[in-house]
Amino acid sequence: MNTLVAQERKDFKRSTLKTLRNDGGIPAIVYGREINTESIFIKYKELRNVIRKVGRNGIISLNLDGKSKDVILRDYQNNPVTKDILHVDFLQVDSHTEIDTSVSVILKGTSNGEKVGGVAKQFLHELNITAKVNDLPDSIEIDITNFEIGHTVQIADIKKEYSNCTFKHEDEEAIMMVDYVKAITEEEEDASKVEASQV
Repeated sequence: MNTLVAQERKDFKRSTLKTLRNDGGIPAIVYGREINTESIFIKYKELRNVIRKVGRNGIISLNLDGKSKDVILRDYQNNPVTKDILHVDFLQVDSHTEIDTSVSVILKGTSNGEKVGGVAKQFLHELNITAKVNDLPDSIEIDITNFEIGHTVQIADIKKEYSNCTFKHEDEEAIMMVDYVKAITEEEEDASKVEASQV
């Protein structure tokens, strides 16, 4: 279990918040069904290191005043310009807690179809799922190495491998396919040459 040390936050003045961030801290809250919402702060570097180890949906042991709570990173706010994390929400969980979340879809490998001139088209880059916290995948990986041109992967095709997850998508919804690359006709090629000459 990866531990993240937190401290209670009692002073909510804007000046104090600015000092906290300048010192590498991030304001955060912890909430859950059986606890009151608690205001805390954590160190950005420690959060980054823990997330690298457990992943976006991994369980974190949050140590607050010597007491540990199992939490997951539920949400966070970024500065739209600098992309710095401004605030973090943690949800206290146990092994029976079900979570609604989204996970990234990662295509692994180069398909046989691409090697002969096809192209891998990905239609869904994230999937919405529900699962118990211990069953949450950090990502959905699809090995496309042996796929030929015309091969399509739908939601139904990955359900068996991720049977502990409930997908909030229709079974026939396409995730990706290996498609033909459209051949350029002589007319289109000539038109492209004309456009290029006019630039």
